[in-house]
Amino acid sequence: MTTDAPGDWKRWHEQRVEAVSAPYGPLALTATHWIEDYPEGRLPDIPGVWMAEEDGVVLTAAEADGLTVDGRPFAGRAALAAHTGPEAGARVALGGKRLVVLVREGVWGVRVYDPESAARRAFRGIEAAPYDPRWSVPGRFTPYDGTRTVRLGNADGRERGFGLAGELTFPAPDLASPDLREPGAGQERTLKVARQGNGALWAVFADATSGDTSFRFRFLFAQAPDAEGRTTVDFNRAQLPPCAFADHFLCPLPAPGNTLDVAIEAGERHLT
Repeated sequence: MTTDAPGDWKRWHEQRVEAVSAPYGPLALTATHWIEDYPEGRLPDIPGVWMAEEDGVVLTAAEADGLTVDGRPFAGRAALAAHTGPEAGARVALGGKRLVVLVREGVWGVRVYDPESAARRAFRGIEAAPYDPRWSVPGRFTPYDGTRTVRLGNADGRERGFGLAGELTFPAPDLASPDLREPGAGQERTLKVARQGNGALWAVFADATSGDTSFRFRFLFAQAPDAEGRTTVDFNRAQLPPCAFADHFLCPLPAPGNTLDVAIEAGERHLT
């Protein structure tokens, strides 16, 4: 069986550009409003009255407000749960905009996705380093005894809980080595990682390029480890966090210890 790693990476990069520039992709996010900041339920530039309850948001609006719910003109009262699907499928719309209900640690909010956003119109692409096989190295996942929740700063300036599942250890890329996949090719480094529903690992990390030749931090995903904890750490697919595309995302900052002392000259760097 043969693989085409550079070709796979090229397709992955093209799909990333397509996804972030989609009509309701990250570039379309123009606001995140926390309802608790607006006791009367009147959100900036959004018609209707939005009130948070324990298990959701109640929207009250008149037909003249111009909102639609489930694709139909809306007047009355609607109970809304947190939206979990694609933003394009959000229940509430205002013309071409989608109004997405979210909740974080019991705090309810509404996001506005606008296909006509200035960021989406200005987007030209994602600057990324060319694929280099030396940045794809073997990793070993060591789970914690249960999830460890830590308080981390977020890109919006607030602090929130973040569940860590274990640690991912890998040989640090050493470009002096002809093949980083050989045992002992680089000194080991460790990242604290979360685990997603499908078993994949997720690290929020910074490195010696952060804030200089790359964004101030990035996300790294690794496939679910096997029974022995083995997986692949591919920095070619290090990606910009959502807050690189719009200021209104909440992105968690790197956990303590997740700032690497090496320059990760791979993966996505900046918007172009």
